[in-house]
Amino acid sequence: MPLTVLQVKNAAPRDKDYGLADGGGLFLWIRAAGGKSWRFRFRLDGKQSHISLGTVDKVTLAQARQLASEARQLVAQGMHPGLEREAKKAQAAIARANTFKGLALEWHQHKAPRWSAGYANDVLEAFERDIFPQMGGLPLATIKPMQWLHAFRKIEARGALEVLRKTRQRCQEVYRYAIATGRAEYNPIADIGGALQTPTTKHYPFLPITELPELLRSIQACPGNDTVKIATRLLILTGVRTAELRGAPWSEFDLDKALWLIPAARMKMRRAHLIPLSKQAVVALRELESITGGYTLAFPGRIDPAKPMSEAAINQLLKRSGYDGRATGHGFRHTMSTTLHEQGYHSEWVETQLAHVDKNSIRGTYNHAQYLEGRREMLQWYADHLDVLPCDSAGPSSSAKSPEYAV
Repeated sequence: MPLTVLQVKNAAPRDKDYGLADGGGLFLWIRAAGGKSWRFRFRLDGKQSHISLGTVDKVTLAQARQLASEARQLVAQGMHPGLEREAKKAQAAIARANTFKGLALEWHQHKAPRWSAGYANDVLEAFERDIFPQMGGLPLATIKPMQWLHAFRKIEARGALEVLRKTRQRCQEVYRYAIATGRAEYNPIADIGGALQTPTTKHYPFLPITELPELLRSIQACPGNDTVKIATRLLILTGVRTAELRGAPWSEFDLDKALWLIPAARMKMRRAHLIPLSKQAVVALRELESITGGYTLAFPGRIDPAKPMSEAAINQLLKRSGYDGRATGHGFRHTMSTTLHEQGYHSEWVETQLAHVDKNSIRGTYNHAQYLEGRREMLQWYADHLDVLPCDSAGPSSSAKSPEYAV
């Protein structure tokens, strides 16, 4: 006869442990020392065995019968219910341990060797700023689409749509990595794309060279960090990418030879980049050396000098100087390219200076050294040209280079 709730409640200890059968392998086990629990007895592979289903204070009669039914189904399929239960507990523990932050850091470590150091640092900074505080401690497999939507909308609310696009893309890459390595089964971020705003494609704003002297004057007059001001000046004089400048250690510079060698590990295209420095660039770096020369990085972070200067520092300086929406750190590359091409400098010199990849990799490696002196002359003209342009200049200066340098 099946047990009743009253029988379960009234079952009292005896001199020895004993059991009351409910049927189908389920029985109530009463210990002589006190305490009652549910057990399920079964036979598998010719051997008698049993598992505990919990104590009566936590598992009701109805719940015990449901658990026993599930266990019988496993036995019918040739599986040991106790071992299956332990496997599920282990999987749940693994899922809890596989937080989004843990997987994201593992993914980052896996990908970073193929990135420049500056880019790798930017990716990590974005996670630490916008994702880890909300989502980092959550088990990856338990995060729902609505939770991701809430996190992404915080970025959206401040109007940083390009940051949102990149951050969402990187989070999806973490999920793809987790799925490929067996730590997740699906990507919940893929389901929320239509609920978020997307940035409109736009080019970086840039100024004609005739407006750069006034910009430099405005930057110098603007209250702010001298390191950031020097960084902006060097972007204009060298044409490097912002990340390449921010992450530069002092060891890359040879100021006596007026050279800057960025190793392949820090370059976007994973090729070493040798940059000749104009006299003005060397002066700027000497000035910077008196400020940050005691640090490993030439442009250390304000809070943590072991990390590069903030990604937003230069653009924030441009904004405070009155150039919001008119100039960006990246836009100086466009200004340099346009000016030097218009002046008739060899396209190969200009493209090499901007670290654009030569389609012929062998030729590109050879030309890297071949163009050095030509690029040195070209950058010195560019720096000198900036020096003689008036702050209120409305057109090209008469100090253009002489025709013998034209293509």
